[in-house]
Amino acid sequence: MHTKWREYVRDIAESLEKMIVTDSKGRKLQADAAFSRLQKTFSEARKMRRIVFLAGNGASALIASHFAADMAKNGRMHTQVFTDQSLITAVSNDISYEDVYSFPLTIRGSKGDIFIGISSSGNSPNIVKAAKTARDLKMSIVTLSSMKEDNKLRRLGDFNFHVSAGTYGYAESTHAVVLHHLMDMLEVK
Repeated sequence: MHTKWREYVRDIAESLEKMIVTDSKGRKLQADAAFSRLQKTFSEARKMRRIVFLAGNGASALIASHFAADMAKNGRMHTQVFTDQSLITAVSNDISYEDVYSFPLTIRGSKGDIFIGISSSGNSPNIVKAAKTARDLKMSIVTLSSMKEDNKLRRLGDFNFHVSAGTYGYAESTHAVVLHHLMDMLEVK
């Protein structure tokens, strides 16, 4: 654990510089090239009035909600996060917590929409299942994960951002930076 601010900032910056981005076949993408392709994917989705779905657990759910708000307000896109307490508790109770995102996605998602799954471990069963559902629906998929490089989520996206992080704080901080960078590229002025 760092006690000095500069060490913490340096480690976050180093983690971001070492970020690995892969495509759906596991091929490495250069970060700027990946962001450029993502910008085109999101711009086309905006033009076609597609929906951007975002999901995460705990702090990652808050990151998803924050980015959804930014995308709606600054990016002029239709976004949706699964934060309705009645829906979350009904699906969790009556179906399973693993289906808390995938079940509503099957009802609301369509081909051409975008799904962003955020999981620090990359092994959250409900995020992994939602990404698989998004794949079945032929949605574009963006994943953000950390911790172990061989996590399940990293193999499911069209754009997989993996930042090596040993703690949830590092993971969440880097994921927010990645999404803010993307948002800055998409902002409608």
